[in-house]
Amino acid sequence: MTAQVTQLFNNIWKNYLEVTPSAKQVHQLLGSGNDVINDHVAYRTFNIDKVSLDKLAAHLIKLGYEECGEYHFEAKKLYAKHFEHPDTTQPKVFISQLLVEEFSEEAQAIIHKLVEQLPEEAVAAEDFLYSGKQWNVSFSDYQTLLAESEYAAWLAAWGYRANHFTVSINHLEDFETIDAVNSTLKAGGFKLNATGGEIKGDETVKLEQSSTMADHADVQFSDTKVAIPSCFYEFAKRYPLASGELYTGFVAASADKIFESTNAAA
Repeated sequence: MTAQVTQLFNNIWKNYLEVTPSAKQVHQLLGSGNDVINDHVAYRTFNIDKVSLDKLAAHLIKLGYEECGEYHFEAKKLYAKHFEHPDTTQPKVFISQLLVEEFSEEAQAIIHKLVEQLPEEAVAAEDFLYSGKQWNVSFSDYQTLLAESEYAAWLAAWGYRANHFTVSINHLEDFETIDAVNSTLKAGGFKLNATGGEIKGDETVKLEQSSTMADHADVQFSDTKVAIPSCFYEFAKRYPLASGELYTGFVAASADKIFESTNAAA
């Protein structure tokens, strides 16, 4: 089972690297070229039955993952859950879904038109979590979605791939603090997400997070090719609970700001 989980994340990682080449530079900076431990991987989807959060989670549950927490993002109109594997060396997975019915009729129509193009069997296929965009979307529809929800526009353009991977600062050999990680990234030329401050959270909530701003990569829309924000890299430092175990959950107020890492206007 562990081998299957490792293989899945190897495939997800390769797919992520295709549009996030800066991730390799991050490894050089923080891991001196060595592998780094992934704290978690994040996914986006729509709350439409065919592609709901639970349909994505089914791929993980079959490999031993368990549901461990749920989160609400009222301003961004999202609902999320996170999943953990009994083997704690495997990354946690954070899956959010857009509450489609809370958007304009125009945006809803575009989203439903996309999902209708996706074959049922594609969602159940073993490669679904690294299959990318399996629908046609015009650049004008992308822009319409972007005006209402950056999240929806990103998902329309990129489909089903990891939105970000996350370096576990706790497992880095050469860094102990998130400040040191951020300073090294900035010195290396990376732009960090400054929404709500470069560091989201603190020791009192048991989790500190920061992230790069997304790379840009070409998307082939149905009518044109345009470079838009793709994926980003996050960094997480976890603190121990009273039990001595590291906190494994997420902080909604911080995650809300991390979503801004793919903003086209930033």
